[in-house]
Amino acid sequence: QVQLVESGGGLVQPGGSLRLSCAASGIIFRIYAMGWYRQAPGKQRELVAVITSDGTTNYADSVKGRFTISRDNAKNTAYLQMNSLKPEDTAVYCCNAKRATIGNDFWGQGTQVTVSS
Repeated sequence: QVQLVESGGGLVQPGGSLRLSCAASGIIFRIYAMGWYRQAPGKQRELVAVITSDGTTNYADSVKGRFTISRDNAKNTAYLQMNSLKPEDTAVYCCNAKRATIGNDFWGQGTQVTVSS
């Protein structure tokens, strides 16, 4: 059974930082691309950042220079370090594991991030 469990969300003031974690089980973690997506109320889900199995990263323009995605294959965990948070970063953040070559695409339940003073 595949599980992706996010943690680390919460309430933070503008300019603050949070680190999200996504712990994976039931998959060969190292061969999956890991992504973080977010969905704000009334908006479509959007890709925030992705890290491939070989460590290549890509970011949405809105978070470049502020967010950093990383992975620890020994711990089967992906991370999203979020700095200089803005109110517009408020959303539910979900973890995704994808192995396109075999058609596998898994999602976590999500963790709420609220940026407010």
